[in-house]
Amino acid sequence: MEEQLILDAQRAWGEGIVKIGQVFLDKGDYQATATAHINEFYNYQDGTVLFKPTLTSVKQFRLDFEGALSYFVGGNSNYPEDHGFAIKPWSDVQWENIGTKIIGNMGVAMGNYFFTTVEGGDVVKVEYSFAYTINADGQLKIVLHDSHLPYSP
Repeated sequence: MEEQLILDAQRAWGEGIVKIGQVFLDKGDYQATATAHINEFYNYQDGTVLFKPTLTSVKQFRLDFEGALSYFVGGNSNYPEDHGFAIKPWSDVQWENIGTKIIGNMGVAMGNYFFTTVEGGDVVKVEYSFAYTINADGQLKIVLHDSHLPYSP
């Protein structure tokens, strides 16, 4: 695995989040778009993904596809605190890696990513740690997604 694979995946992941929101605004099938996004980037096909999304506190750990989809698009009564992070919607996602570590077919990246709403205004800074693996088909997939808002005393 090379660091450039992670950087490319991060850029594409951000573009996918923006796309989900645009499909939502266009009154298209944003759930199908979000499903395709999760299938493309996350390794639920091979089992558990350790997913701790940003704006959760009750069911803050999501180990299955259902929990991830709910976070991105909302509307799942099993996760009542989800309002659809990806359908906010966002117009841009920028990444600031603080560091990456690659060991064999596993890579970890940590840093900040910045989300810009479609309406403009303040950019939302979020801290993240992502772990990636190369699956049996040779595709880079997320196996850990941990993000949260920075500490604010």
